[in-house]
Amino acid sequence: MQMQLPIFPRTTKMLSSTWGVFEKENYVYYLHNGSPIHIHEKDDQNSFRFITATLIVNHSCSATKLSKVFGFGVRNFERYAKRLRDLGTEAFFKPNDDRGKCHKMTHEKLIEAQKYLNIGYSYMRTAKKIDVHESSIRYHIKKGSLKKKQKQIMI
Repeated sequence: MQMQLPIFPRTTKMLSSTWGVFEKENYVYYLHNGSPIHIHEKDDQNSFRFITATLIVNHSCSATKLSKVFGFGVRNFERYAKRLRDLGTEAFFKPNDDRGKCHKMTHEKLIEAQKYLNIGYSYMRTAKKIDVHESSIRYHIKKGSLKKKQKQIMI
């Protein structure tokens, strides 16, 4: 996917009376009184977010001015600053590994759910017994981490 925003200026654009930004040869430079203070590659979104959050938290420039220069919504910059204040630097460079994981369907609950499915409980009844949504049971059956009760063949 091609990155469309932020749009980094080719010539120096002022973020405040002392801070400026420009892009040169795939790098973005942040200047303070004409001296480069921060630099990152054009495609490095985490560094961009961290640097702009730092500028806001240190009261070097406003989210509104950043929004005008980079073409992002003000709310994005406010979120970056909040993340920096609340979680620190690591929040930008060490993503949360819990994203996309079910917090309710633990390994123990999978074992318990399989026990109920094996004795013939329906998906809904199993879900109620272990206090999860029926869709979680259906998802794990589709994924293969749970198995439907196998019909026993009489010979």
